[in-house]
Amino acid sequence: MPECPLAISDKGSIGATGDWRTFRPVIDQEKCTKCMTCWAYCPEGVIYVENDKMIIDYTYCKGCLICFNECPVNAISREREKI
Repeated sequence: MPECPLAISDKGSIGATGDWRTFRPVIDQEKCTKCMTCWAYCPEGVIYVENDKMIIDYTYCKGCLICFNECPVNAISREREKI
């Protein structure tokens, strides 16, 4: 897999938007098959490939968990945010 970002979040007019979520998606790199389903479904474009791993930019991830729900191999779990 080429080492290049497929989607990179960009600061919107309101800046970072990932600080109000209740849960965060976490990718298990051992289970992940890099099928790109999470990337395709992410409405914020915060999932990308780096060093042959799927990465989530938590600065902009809103915690919608669409990636968690759509992952065909259940490689994404959800963790409650720490306050």
